[in-house]
Amino acid sequence: MKKIKIMLAEDHLVVRNGIKLLLDSQDNFEVVGEVGSGKEILDLLSAGVETDILITDLGMHNVDGIQLIKEVKARNLAIKVIVLTMLDCEQHVAKSFECGAKAYLVKNVAAEELIFCVNHVAKGGRFLCEELMIKFIDKLIEKNATQINKIDPAELDLSSRELEVLELLGEGLTNLEISKRLFLSKRTVEGHRQSLIDKTKSKNTPALIKFALQNGLIH
Repeated sequence: MKKIKIMLAEDHLVVRNGIKLLLDSQDNFEVVGEVGSGKEILDLLSAGVETDILITDLGMHNVDGIQLIKEVKARNLAIKVIVLTMLDCEQHVAKSFECGAKAYLVKNVAAEELIFCVNHVAKGGRFLCEELMIKFIDKLIEKNATQINKIDPAELDLSSRELEVLELLGEGLTNLEISKRLFLSKRTVEGHRQSLIDKTKSKNTPALIKFALQNGLIH
């Protein structure tokens, strides 16, 4: 059985040793290098050490994880990169995949999931750990729920003049300032403002502005 060759870049020795022990426990895995920085990985690659999989942290000295992913890609090496990090924000996940990573795991991932990920990526797959996947799905559900609750502006039957007044209210202008801007009487502007409050069922002007922002009527 051909073994999957793995390099490991992790600057915390205790964590690195723990990951190595787990990888070494698998009959089809072979750790060919385990170092504390991206620079040391590049040195191993330059020295001719071959690997199939590179598991790397993101926050390391000298050459960090993102730089390492970019460099591996730039060298045209057939190495599949797995990110294993404490960083769980969307920006780091997106940046890692954009730069060429094939998988992204957080460090509290279960041993079984890490092993599955290595095997899956070695076969040509891509992987996002369950914790992050559920987090992003929950965020998407919340976003969709918010959008569903939004009111269609057409249903409010707002006139173009009311929308103009609403936009200026959103900019913080007073009724008097709006009247001068739109060449209307102050009483007319007050009428439009009250009409907006009534149509949107808002309690007052601040509530009206909040409603308008939430429903995309002003930006």
